[in-house]
Amino acid sequence: MSEVAEKIVGVLESDVRPIIESHGGGIEFMGFDETSGILRVQLTGLCTGCPGAAATIRNMVEGVVQRRVPEVKEVVRA
Repeated sequence: MSEVAEKIVGVLESDVRPIIESHGGGIEFMGFDETSGILRVQLTGLCTGCPGAAATIRNMVEGVVQRRVPEVKEVVRA
């Protein structure tokens, strides 16, 4: 795993996961393409079928991760 991917996983674990889990969901790192800056994640638990999942990724996950890891240009569902 690259240094950037390790930073991303750390941010997901420390900053994002607790918020997602507080709503009954989960989040998994699925991969990071360093060329495009696209981070792929999978939402689990109650987030799996939630109609607001896309907004959660765009408004919360992407914002938190981009502030800490500027190499991330976009976060998408895997």
